[in-house]
Amino acid sequence: MADLDWPSVVADLEQLLKLRSIPFGMKLFRDRAEMEAIPRIRRPQHVHTLDQVVGQASRLGWTVGITADDLVGAQCRAVVGLGSAKTDAWKSGQHMTGVWFETDEDATAHQAAMHCVPDGQFEALAVGPLASGKLHDPDIALFYATPGAMMYFINGLQWSGYKKFDWGVVGESACADSWGRALTKREPSLSIPCFAERRYGGVLDDEMLMATPPEHLVKAIAGMRALSKNGFRYPFPQYGVQQDVRAGMAVSYAP
Repeated sequence: MADLDWPSVVADLEQLLKLRSIPFGMKLFRDRAEMEAIPRIRRPQHVHTLDQVVGQASRLGWTVGITADDLVGAQCRAVVGLGSAKTDAWKSGQHMTGVWFETDEDATAHQAAMHCVPDGQFEALAVGPLASGKLHDPDIALFYATPGAMMYFINGLQWSGYKKFDWGVVGESACADSWGRALTKREPSLSIPCFAERRYGGVLDDEMLMATPPEHLVKAIAGMRALSKNGFRYPFPQYGVQQDVRAGMAVSYAP
């Protein structure tokens, strides 16, 4: 959605969800020259995990462009379809046997469960703050938030045109649950960030990650504003575990 007023959308998200980090976007490029043409794009000077690049966007406000050579290995490259990483060796998961999974069969099943962009379509990826406008028409928008804020965002998505959301957890490599799933299925995708995201990407212990096609942000914001008019706002005030609940319930649910 190239015509979105990104500073306004981001300001709404930050106000409604009390975000502590920067909402950001991802965009894949078929030609690396297109990525490198982004004004003042940063290019890594070291080898990184993709979690670190995401952290540079969400924690430092940088717009960073990468190719497969900037990433530490096939696991990072595979999720976003860079570098033809999904070889037979990668599919076997042999590098994770005895590390995250007991057997070769367990590791292979994990690799098969991941949502990944197909190989051979893209040469580069850029990640950066949505409000900067540098990522023209990003493929997906992402933000970190607490579980309570995520529930409120989901409530906003469900306000109009209700849909039940079904998400899964692959475990380690949970970036496949969020940005990999959103890029491939074009649906809002919630994840519990994994070890690598927290160790290398700066993700805090109480944070979850939402990745979604941009238009769903607008839908959720409209829904959260409607919920706010009904008295439902984040953060949710505590009522008290020993209080008579009837007075509190009566505020929200008329007899």
